[in-house]
Amino acid sequence: MSETHTPADWWPRMCDEAANAEARRIIDDVYRPTPPPTPIATSYRDDTEPPTVGDAPPVWQDDRRIVPAWAAGTAVASIGIGAGTTGIGCGVWLVLKGFASMSVTGVVCVGVLFSGIAFAALSIGAAFSRAKRSMSKHVYTGPVTKHTHVTTHTQGAFARSHTHLHN
Repeated sequence: MSETHTPADWWPRMCDEAANAEARRIIDDVYRPTPPPTPIATSYRDDTEPPTVGDAPPVWQDDRRIVPAWAAGTAVASIGIGAGTTGIGCGVWLVLKGFASMSVTGVVCVGVLFSGIAFAALSIGAAFSRAKRSMSKHVYTGPVTKHTHVTTHTQGAFARSHTHLHN
């Protein structure tokens, strides 16, 4: 059974030129490149002058942090004890490597034992050292003046400096 179409079924119909122009417009709209989005600012710099408080100009303040000698000594001793314990633990592991009963856990336990003994000795020594220092008493009975003259001499291609302190 074939269907027959009458001219009324195709009405309104475009001419070929109008159909081609409409097809070209639709294709151009679909494939037209979109413009890149406008950039959005991600930072802002405020260049206004900060408000002044008072009439004194700002003054540079040096950063002079001084680490106490006992703190530096304790830190160096702790590093040395840690390195020594690691060396002893590695030596024990290498010596006892062939034994079947020796494991990594056993080496760690031996290392913990050595470091515990070392830290106990360090803390006892530090306590005695501080207790001994706190007992000393200095009594000055006269005026104290100190005249210090420093001479610095720099020479050479790699700038060797020699500083001499004259009291």
